[in-house]
Amino acid sequence: MTLNKDYTYHNPVMLAECLEGLRINPEGTYIDVTFGGGGHSKVIFKQLTTGTLISFDQDPDAKKNAWTAPNFHFIASNFAFIKNHLRFLGIEKVDGILADLGVSSHQFDEGERGFSIRGDFPLDMRMNQSSDIDAKKIVNEYSEEELISILRKYGEVERPGKIAGTIVRARSKGTLKRTGELNEILTPIAPKRKENKFLAQIYQAIRIEVNNEMDVLEKFLLQTSDVLKPKGRLVVMSYHSLEDRLVKNFMKRGSFDGKIEKDFFGNVLKPFTEINRKPISPTEEELEINNRSRSAKLRVAERNDG
Repeated sequence: MTLNKDYTYHNPVMLAECLEGLRINPEGTYIDVTFGGGGHSKVIFKQLTTGTLISFDQDPDAKKNAWTAPNFHFIASNFAFIKNHLRFLGIEKVDGILADLGVSSHQFDEGERGFSIRGDFPLDMRMNQSSDIDAKKIVNEYSEEELISILRKYGEVERPGKIAGTIVRARSKGTLKRTGELNEILTPIAPKRKENKFLAQIYQAIRIEVNNEMDVLEKFLLQTSDVLKPKGRLVVMSYHSLEDRLVKNFMKRGSFDGKIEKDFFGNVLKPFTEINRKPISPTEEELEINNRSRSAKLRVAERNDG
């Protein structure tokens, strides 16, 4: 499959590898829980004959990329509610599920969304624009202890206390409203020549908290075992270690903490078997075309019988 340089909304990462992982049956039913610009969905849909595609996305901008077809359903919702929506559609089991986690290129590039460390834009970072919690609320209203907690847990930064203290002192002089203001107060305490990585880790922590991303991912993964048919495929692409760790543990051991559960007879209780024991990474060709794929890790698992 030839990589496409013409995508403008979001260049679909590891497109060929995702399709191979799904092992598409033209008559099957598939779900893309992160529609975005529709890059993955469009190619999946083209491979279907009598099959059905259901795509999820809570971002109103993504809905503009949807199309109309009898065997295509666009659901403007968070994928944490996958079972409820399938039930509404009268669908019990599906043949494959694809999740391309994280922030789309479109969301990063749209400065007003506040996801990027570059520029001076409103502190927002909401994937769902109707949400009550945005980055501005977290930066200005979370206690110093709460800020330390999310920075440590979701940003995996060194010295979270110093970062949180810097934010608290700055906001005491006036509400922080823009990414440029946040960058201005944090850059002086960043490690030399690592300023961008430092800011990116902080933005990641705030973004994950704004969108409740880790909790949503756990809820989604737990539902996949109920909605996938035996031998159905789960294909998940992650972009940071927190996501990948959850996905890896769930696929390998059926739990999020890495613990293995066994039944009375000593058989391991887990719903999936890994197809690839190690994550798949982008090719050199793709890295040249799409730099944002550099941190992507793709994992594929198959639903066990029973």
